[in-house]
Amino acid sequence: MTGGMLKILQDMPLSFRVPLIASAMMVLVGVVASQQVLSSLSSVQEARLRELARLHVDGLAVALGPSVLRRDVWEVYDTLDRAASAGSGQRMVLTVVADETGRVIAASDPLRAPVDSDVGPLADEAQAIDAIRLSGAEDHIRVSAPLDYQGRNVGQIISELNVADLVAERWKAGLYLLAGNAVATLVLAFGGYLAMRRMLKPVARLAGHMGRMEGTLEPIPDKDLPKGDTELARLFQTYNTMSDAVQAKAEAERRLAERERFVSLGRLSSSLAHEVNNPLGGLLNAADTIHTYADRPEVVRQSAELMQRGLGHLRDVTRAILDQNRLDRAGQPLRPEDFEDLRLLFEPEVHSHSQSLDWQMKAGATALAMQPAAPVRQVALNLLLNAGAAAGVNGKVGLAVTAGGNCLSISVTNSGAAMSEGDLARLMASGPLPLGGGVGLRLVHDIVVGLGGTILHERAGEQTQIKVNLPIEGGVDA
Repeated sequence: MTGGMLKILQDMPLSFRVPLIASAMMVLVGVVASQQVLSSLSSVQEARLRELARLHVDGLAVALGPSVLRRDVWEVYDTLDRAASAGSGQRMVLTVVADETGRVIAASDPLRAPVDSDVGPLADEAQAIDAIRLSGAEDHIRVSAPLDYQGRNVGQIISELNVADLVAERWKAGLYLLAGNAVATLVLAFGGYLAMRRMLKPVARLAGHMGRMEGTLEPIPDKDLPKGDTELARLFQTYNTMSDAVQAKAEAERRLAERERFVSLGRLSSSLAHEVNNPLGGLLNAADTIHTYADRPEVVRQSAELMQRGLGHLRDVTRAILDQNRLDRAGQPLRPEDFEDLRLLFEPEVHSHSQSLDWQMKAGATALAMQPAAPVRQVALNLLLNAGAAAGVNGKVGLAVTAGGNCLSISVTNSGAAMSEGDLARLMASGPLPLGGGVGLRLVHDIVVGLGGTILHERAGEQTQIKVNLPIEGGVDA
């Protein structure tokens, strides 16, 4: 029960929670204060009753002493009657006088306490005068006191007091205190609610401003900054500083991505220049041979075949470059030809470093078609370029594309050194980019996460493996 109440309290808005806690504290303080007031009132009332009872008994003791010794019933009754006619009669509703043996001599109401009856039942419910207590549950209380005359105990006086007015006074005071505390608590709770709403209004404005950003942060205008509240003003200024830093970081990452793209294009262009230059040299030699030996059909035919093969190779390289960068492929499904184009683009990089390439294409067209072509090509190309750079001269680079179950797996391996912590952070984590290096690996991470996939890194012996698993809806077997 307590845990449920705490959970409800924690789930409440701050503008409700703080006034509610303040109200609860006010109720607690009110209850304690009310108890103190009622306790003080009860002490005053009991003191008044003790004083009144003591005066009543002392007066009766002086007047009744001789009559009790003589057991003069009529004299005792006459004395009680005169005492009832005096001012204390309204409070004292019954007075009983008994001898030292506990037998009633006389009473102000003989029907309730007949002469010579046992006073025990009345004495059992009586309080001592010095120990009078008001419980608040009864309108009458009974007190007893010894009847002493000339230093000798000659009997006992029992009086019943009407305390209905005192009990009513106590209840009235309690109701006034309850009503006053309730009104004060409600007023303070409502005032606390209004005060908290006013105090939290800038925070609500800040939360609303952040909620409208839709993934981007924008500084809050100076006109919306709180005036005079140092803490809230510092909070708004901190948010503005953070938003500026986020925008600067995003701009820096955008520039790094642009730089990484141009670096990749430069590397590919350098390799492809060699790939294109060699066939061009052969084509020029073939054209010169045809020109020189135009009268020799056999030589012309061989040179023409060489030119045809060279031009076909140039056509394939050009088509691969266009497929890698053309915009109309955006949104198209992945095909086996996309990986053939990647191989054609990457092989010059392998040849320039005297590397060996292990290319395994085991996924079928159906499984490939479940993925978009452009982002998957970008992932594979970036991983291959990083693998080729890590493998170094005479190194080994491998790519294996497989499909099974509910995912398409692209595994890229290299025989180079292990990845640095910074590169692993770019590839595997989503936090801020570490200083140094490019954003190619972070681009791979973001694309894979956007496709709902996962990235696995493994270093076994002298080989590093990066494996990308992309989900396939419905699953395939190949």
